[in-house]
Amino acid sequence: AKKLLENFTKKNLPAKIELIKRIPSQAGLGGGSSDAAAALISLNEMFTLGIKYETLLNLALELGSDVPFFLKSKPSIGSSRGEILEPVNLLIENPILIINPGINISTRNAFAQIVPQNKPTNFKSIIHDGRLNYSLASEILKNDFENTVFSVYPEIEYIKKTCLDAGALISFLSGSGSTVFAFFEDEKDAQRVQNLLPSKYFVHISLQD
Repeated sequence: AKKLLENFTKKNLPAKIELIKRIPSQAGLGGGSSDAAAALISLNEMFTLGIKYETLLNLALELGSDVPFFLKSKPSIGSSRGEILEPVNLLIENPILIINPGINISTRNAFAQIVPQNKPTNFKSIIHDGRLNYSLASEILKNDFENTVFSVYPEIEYIKKTCLDAGALISFLSGSGSTVFAFFEDEKDAQRVQNLLPSKYFVHISLQD
């Protein structure tokens, strides 16, 4: 991100960036992409470069298709490669359980093996009055990476099955994996699943403030 901005502005940006990773790498959680977006935002502000949001979007896209999303990190529907973002009114009040078994999945390799389903999906249809319709979401949403990832790593498929068997409203592989996320009715259900999982897993329960 720093070199990209230096090439764009033709300026030397004397900054040393130290990164402390808390989000697992190669987990399908956008950890690297969010770091890149944060670096773009921070350097733009620190050195008062005055780069407008629309220009930052184009620069972010050079770093990765999902980097533009993290410039604002608001609920959005992505199209094309995911870089064309349409903000949506969405409030998620349910606890979200995030589970990563410590399996590293190369995004590049995952994309090389995927067979996309060219079925148009109306993502707006699962949002009613700013809330998710979970029954409809479970019917029409699909992560095309699941077929290939689950065939190679049945442990990850078992995690999703454990969530659904425990009453998860929805559960999917996150991105290209290896993280699985699940929405639950209440925190106790999410904690019950957490207690069933090996202690070596990275597990986080996200709650509405």
